[in-house]
Amino acid sequence: MDKPDITSSGFKEIDIQSITDNTFKLIENDWFLITAGSKEHFNTMTANWGGFGFLWHKKVCFIFVRPTRYTFEFTEDNEFFTLSFFDEAYREALDFCGSHSGKDIDKAEKCGLSVIQMPDYGIAFNEARIIFACKKIYQQDIDPENFIDRTIDKNYPKKDYHRMYIGEIIKVYAK
Repeated sequence: MDKPDITSSGFKEIDIQSITDNTFKLIENDWFLITAGSKEHFNTMTANWGGFGFLWHKKVCFIFVRPTRYTFEFTEDNEFFTLSFFDEAYREALDFCGSHSGKDIDKAEKCGLSVIQMPDYGIAFNEARIIFACKKIYQQDIDPENFIDRTIDKNYPKKDYHRMYIGEIIKVYAK
């Protein structure tokens, strides 16, 4: 079954400069879903590490995905990914998407999230309040040899160091 597209889901494209949210709160406290793939085959995961900025004359985001996560292969295999931010009412869904693998279950269906098709940019969720459509422009594996603060390594008891992706923010949508 075709997924509804973003414009028929009540979203409007907005100017990124109009966002007034505190990005530290958005990422650290509110959490978000990183989603990559096509309408036929995608996965999503909850994240609360990342950032936004301006680099190489582009508005960008930084995301981190461990190679042990199912979403990793989708992020690797696709040019685009989305970041979906939700109201607090969706905390339980975000918790579920962060603690279950998409290999085993359709997380969106299980959480009651409605999948929407982004024009040329992959998949996002109708329940989100802000969606960033991003194009991968750089990636690099975290190398523990580069930790100046050696206590950072305690975040990696399994030594499954993240891959960092820098995505150019192509479009931003809000309801």
